[in-house]
Amino acid sequence: MPAHPKFVEYVDQNAESFIERLAQAVRIQSISSDARHRQDVIEMGTWLNDQLVSLGVTTKLVDLGTHVMQGQTLPLPPAILGKLGEDKKKRTVLIYGHYDVQPALKSDGWNTDPFQLVVDKEGGRLIGRGATDDKGPILGWLNVIQAHKSLGLDIPVNLRFCFEGMEENGSEGLDECVVDEVRKGTDGYFSGVDCVCISDNYWLNTRTPALTYGLRGIAYFRINVTGPGQDLHSGLFGRMVHEPMTDLIKLMSRLVDNNGNILIPGVDEMVPPPAPEEVNLYKEMDYTTADVEEAAGGPIAISEDKVTVLMARMRSPSLSLHGIEGAFSAAGCKTVIPSKVGGKFSIRLVPPQTPENIIPLVYAYLESEFAKLNSKNKMTVEYLHGGKPWVADVKHWNFEAAKRAIEVRLRGSFGCERLVIAHGSCG
Repeated sequence: MPAHPKFVEYVDQNAESFIERLAQAVRIQSISSDARHRQDVIEMGTWLNDQLVSLGVTTKLVDLGTHVMQGQTLPLPPAILGKLGEDKKKRTVLIYGHYDVQPALKSDGWNTDPFQLVVDKEGGRLIGRGATDDKGPILGWLNVIQAHKSLGLDIPVNLRFCFEGMEENGSEGLDECVVDEVRKGTDGYFSGVDCVCISDNYWLNTRTPALTYGLRGIAYFRINVTGPGQDLHSGLFGRMVHEPMTDLIKLMSRLVDNNGNILIPGVDEMVPPPAPEEVNLYKEMDYTTADVEEAAGGPIAISEDKVTVLMARMRSPSLSLHGIEGAFSAAGCKTVIPSKVGGKFSIRLVPPQTPENIIPLVYAYLESEFAKLNSKNKMTVEYLHGGKPWVADVKHWNFEAAKRAIEVRLRGSFGCERLVIAHGSCG
């Protein structure tokens, strides 16, 4: 059924206050992968919990313990569990989201301060770190609750919430939290849950809504190369010693080719080829290579064939190089030979891949490739964090319900009835 007319009117009338709520959240630099911002992540969790409580949600903050990161023992941000509604006649929906964000600097290519929300009225966008991933989607649920309560409208389902602050850094502590809560049975916050809604995903383009029924997993690594006892001057030691940076660049260049093929033996080979029926699904999707190039900001798609591009995003593993620690990156010219460097990369995983069956392949390959360099430096590989891929049954009633709801909205606002059901778009 379509949304109540009063609900739609309320949303329009309160748009500015909803945007201000998001602006408050964006200002909190809840970067979970940077030890310097751990207190900001915890502050964000407290802020979000206060917002939920103010709307009548019963919550509890779950202490997830500590972990060691960047040489420090740090408290893990709390998981926020919440519940609203206990009507036995209603379905119970668990909402997942995360309140942490990835690092962002204006020098990364932002036109504005990433932690100050900007309203782009001409483009119809809200620009700020976390506006889409994932503070905006979380706050969307809060806005829905506020609208129903203010208007005296009945929420048609019972709601449960699970919000974490470590999604961008491996979701440490979440698995144990979920298992412990489930073990509590009827006393736990997950008792009676009929389905889960993950509020942390994207459309394939700006035209057609997408229902995501699968996510790629991840395995994140760092290659450490060390040699000299301290940084050296290239004018004094260049060509006289084995340089860690040279070894690292060679190793990283042997992980993936410029067409995206993973060069680690056994990784790509784990994934069976697509069935003809699956290929037809990609052909029918409302998507073009122009969409990916528009989103990427340049004409850089690996292929002009949309099926190839879609399969690369949805059903194939990928390997990306992310950065090098210890290397000189500031403005100016510095003739340093770094004594130690660390190269970071990750592999996006698809079934039947898991971090557990990928890690041995990565370690063995890098050790073999390093041996071929005949370098006197030392190399180690670290597995930093990871997560398994996930696929759901797209014919389950919760997907059918979501599809019907979107189709009603499409007819009302988009003027069409097309719906993409996307799989594996991110993780």
